[in-house]
Amino acid sequence: MSISLDRIFETGVSWQDRQHRELFEKVVLLVLAVERGGGKEEVLELVSFLDEYVVVHFHDEEQAMHSCRYPDALAHMREHTGFIEDLSRLKEELKGGITTHLVGEVRERIESWLINHTGVSDRKLGAFLLKKAVSPV
Repeated sequence: MSISLDRIFETGVSWQDRQHRELFEKVVLLVLAVERGGGKEEVLELVSFLDEYVVVHFHDEEQAMHSCRYPDALAHMREHTGFIEDLSRLKEELKGGITTHLVGEVRERIESWLINHTGVSDRKLGAFLLKKAVSPV
């Protein structure tokens, strides 16, 4: 996988960065499993983990947005919803088997999400949260 969690993705918010690191680690495992032709069970297990983990992560971010009245909260939450829907579709596609085309789709979808959401939207949110000194809990 050509993407890794480096400084360009850090928000400066410790809980958010910690969760992003865990998400990146699982995404790397998922992409590697798909690329090497891992078993369907292994791949679906990783997708299921991501499915569950993003709900926790998105909930924490959304709580923080709500508590500090983040002005771009609605747009940010739409991105979360879009990713959950995309991950669900991906999970269904993977149940049918891992093809070369699907390997490319997994990489493209997930890498694009990480670059665009984490690298742009989450950094913007992180900067706002740092100004407000807000925690999700």
